[in-house]
Amino acid sequence: MSDSNLQEILTALNKNEDNTANFGESWSQGRSAFGGLAASFATNGMSKLLTSAQPLKSLMVSFIGPLPPGDANVNATVLRQGRNVTQMSADVSSDGKLCLQAMGVFGNPRPSIAVASIDEFDPVSREKGLPFAAAHKKMPPFLQFFEGYWVSEGLPFSGNLTRHLNMWVRHKADMSDHPIEKMVVIADMPPPLILSHFKVPPVPSSSLTWSLEFVIPPEEIDSEWFYLEFLIESAANGYTLQSGRIFTEDGQLCALSRQCMVYFG
Repeated sequence: MSDSNLQEILTALNKNEDNTANFGESWSQGRSAFGGLAASFATNGMSKLLTSAQPLKSLMVSFIGPLPPGDANVNATVLRQGRNVTQMSADVSSDGKLCLQAMGVFGNPRPSIAVASIDEFDPVSREKGLPFAAAHKKMPPFLQFFEGYWVSEGLPFSGNLTRHLNMWVRHKADMSDHPIEKMVVIADMPPPLILSHFKVPPVPSSSLTWSLEFVIPPEEIDSEWFYLEFLIESAANGYTLQSGRIFTEDGQLCALSRQCMVYFG
């Protein structure tokens, strides 16, 4: 079983003719793989089926069951291919059990009127943040593959009742050969924000669904550092909804995220 970094895992997956990825326990959180890793397997599988280069516009993910360390099989299908848009699905399974199902929409740019994206970028500097390695509560082991800083209230198990969490993050590995997966994994870095409302771990929680929309094609994003602003929209009856914006280091809005999560506490 491999404890490789993301670049090594995806490079091996690209070379594997049966579309099987292998990852180690370092990428786990609880019983399952980090969701961003599992989703990156799905986008990798879908991208292989493109007959020409098309940017990923939208990704919709349903986390169906735990994806344990070891082998993960990816099965992607083209649902419809039009002149400008290709729609696909991908299943990620382990030992014959479906763990994740995703839909991806890839689209060519077309001439059209344009409305500028939101330009509200007011980050807290990394120098004022708390490094991932210095977090005072137990954090998942996959954070070792990233460099990051918490730059707001809202850390897991801090007992802070805030709705917000802001952070800086970048991959330690060189992800230049995997631009889509680079961004998918970055966008899923924030934990369930509801965990900041608790003081003592563990509080079981997991994502149910995730929608990720790209404002800038992943292939055109050359930033290494990203600033993430996330917000709890609602939390009640064991379910929480959170949304987020992902900015490049120079302030370009590059992606929008929304998740439905379950928590027990």
